[in-house]
Amino acid sequence: MRHGKDYKRIWPARRKSLGPIRGPGRERVRALEERLADAERQVREKEALARALERIGRALDQKRPGPEALFEIAEIARAVTDTDAAQILLLEPGTKTLTLAADTNEPEKVRRVSIKLGQGLTGWAAEHRRPVAIRREPWNDPRFLDYPGLDERSFQSLLCVPLISNGELLGVVNVRTRRPYGYTDSEANVLSQIAEQVARAIRHQSQVASLKTEAARYAAVSEVGGLIAGSPYLEEILQLLVSFTAERLNYKVVTVRLLDEARQELVIRATQSKNLAYRRKRSIRVGESFAGRAVVEKRILTTADVTKSPEYIGADLAVEQGLRSMASVPLLIRDKAIGVMTCYTDRVGEFSRVELKALEALAKQAAVAIEHAKLQVRTTLMQEMHHRVKNNLQQIVSLLRLQQAEARHETLEEALNDSLNRILAIARVHDLLSREDLDRVGIRSVAETLVQHQQQALLPPGKQIAFSVEGDDVPLGMTQATQVALILNELLQNAVEHGFRTTEEGQVHVCIAVKGDEVCLWVSNSGERIPADFDMQLDSHLGLKIVRRLAEAIGGHFSLRTAYNWVVAEIRFPLEQAEEG
Repeated sequence: MRHGKDYKRIWPARRKSLGPIRGPGRERVRALEERLADAERQVREKEALARALERIGRALDQKRPGPEALFEIAEIARAVTDTDAAQILLLEPGTKTLTLAADTNEPEKVRRVSIKLGQGLTGWAAEHRRPVAIRREPWNDPRFLDYPGLDERSFQSLLCVPLISNGELLGVVNVRTRRPYGYTDSEANVLSQIAEQVARAIRHQSQVASLKTEAARYAAVSEVGGLIAGSPYLEEILQLLVSFTAERLNYKVVTVRLLDEARQELVIRATQSKNLAYRRKRSIRVGESFAGRAVVEKRILTTADVTKSPEYIGADLAVEQGLRSMASVPLLIRDKAIGVMTCYTDRVGEFSRVELKALEALAKQAAVAIEHAKLQVRTTLMQEMHHRVKNNLQQIVSLLRLQQAEARHETLEEALNDSLNRILAIARVHDLLSREDLDRVGIRSVAETLVQHQQQALLPPGKQIAFSVEGDDVPLGMTQATQVALILNELLQNAVEHGFRTTEEGQVHVCIAVKGDEVCLWVSNSGERIPADFDMQLDSHLGLKIVRRLAEAIGGHFSLRTAYNWVVAEIRFPLEQAEEG
């Protein structure tokens, strides 16, 4: 074996004989020689160890925890034991995985090789917290494992020593030689003392780094909390929350879902993800997936890799965006869940205790800010209600004038019923707003409410008509929701009155979908077909004229056609307007 660059060999060298000694004195001289050689060996060992520990101390004092300092420590361990290569593998916090942190033979493999506790000779030494010494051909040992990516079979001997501080396992340090070599107890002891010193230093640095990280996280939480507390607007609070949490706490994606109590669903209200498909993810039922369970159990739920969890909904989108580990944090007000904040990283791993505590503190601040904003919205809406009522009354007046100007006069009863239905459609939007998000209402919610009213109050006696509503619950603002409600009301009424004038049975379907940048709304019926010579401009009655005008008012387009023996009324309008209201 070659000698280390900075150290003499620490194990004993053979001393020269003092010459031929005869008689009883020979044994005494031999014993003295052995004692002297042992004393010299111990002195060399302690000197070498002291120099090694001094160098390790300087390395750790002068360098931040990381690959550079660990590589220098590994080189010191290699030199003081006069071996060919040294490695340091550290235990990932909160896991049973050892990751290569320093390697004097293949430094480019650092952070790219990981093993589990118990795997191979290194994993065995870590799991059992005992040194392992192999003289030659370690691959013949039943515990041996070829670690993918490492050149293990070019070394004949191996000495593994666990890094332990205050009973806590931190990792393993290995030294190896390219030719067979039997490690003595003394050599193992030297490496063990180095390992103990290194473990103590790593643990100290880890504690310091953890305290710094904890301080930084709580500073970030305080900053984000201050930002959201300074805004009275719900949408702004939610957007600030997801944007600054992702930025300050270094998350790939942050999403907030708020609870729709009536439907018992969690609806996406804010995310800083730019992926349109992700932003349109469906609502999650309470109790479903991690977010739904977090709300029910009122505690943080995590997973190390969402792409491999059968419970997670939307794994394909997670893969597309590079999302891996996830924490779902419930938003609680007086032990009542109002939503959930979900944070994603771009790496597989566990969330630390400090990290989860920081997220829990942030979620409490966010929940208070959200609840306060909702109260502010209610107050504002009360102040603006007279303005909305005025606008709606003006819209009713416009509809009545349009009806009055119709050339084809109805009976007084029919005219009054039509007017009542339109007024009730507006009233139902107001009712939905009072039960949902105050300033937003979903198209599907509007459609279901109007269908229920149609079935209960307007369906002529003897008619057996089945209604169904399906599709996306696209959110709309107050003004647009009112216009869409009037459109739906006219189309449903038109389907019943004209599609089933002579037919007693049939179906009416309402379907909502988002296609590209447009919202598509279809009302189809299986009743009587449109006449072949029907002209929208010439033959439209009052209801269709109202639909056409309202569609134009929201920047959309209205069409009526026959498809697959069904009469299909279609409204298309821009998605951007739908989202902004």
